[in-house]
Amino acid sequence: MNIDNQKNKHIYWNPYFGGFLLGILILFTFYMTGRGLGASGAMKSGVVTIVDALASNHAENNAYYSKFVKEEKSPLNSWLVFEALGVLIGAFISGGLAGRIGWRVQHSPKISSKRRLIFALGGGILFGIGAQIARGCTSGAALSGMAVLSTGGFITMLAIFGTGFLVAYFFRKNWI
Repeated sequence: MNIDNQKNKHIYWNPYFGGFLLGILILFTFYMTGRGLGASGAMKSGVVTIVDALASNHAENNAYYSKFVKEEKSPLNSWLVFEALGVLIGAFISGGLAGRIGWRVQHSPKISSKRRLIFALGGGILFGIGAQIARGCTSGAALSGMAVLSTGGFITMLAIFGTGFLVAYFFRKNWI
């Protein structure tokens, strides 16, 4: 066994404990803000801000962007933006404390780093498109939906994991 693997074997949290804490956090978020967690709202705020800065006439006349562009308030002035920034900062702190910050591409020995990055980018783009169509990411649509016992939340979670299970067979050589 590789010494790095032995050294890093137990630095991750138990996934069940992490899931439990996430559930508690979602319930706390509903109690404090009246809505659940989500990251796609922060991304939307960033995109709207960029479009408004580069082409303000387009943003004001566009049916989608105009809902978020207001004279007195920046789209970035949203708690979802601060949530996403907190997740990024927390991830860097956690990675730094565990000694895991560095540039590397983790992939199966059966594929190249380039192929891994192409598939990761493609998956990210598809995920972003899906989040926009669903009007929320997995955090907002599935986890927060399930936390309030929404039928849509359960259907979303089943669709995410069901599709992943069905498609995994065709892409398995990218990670095993």
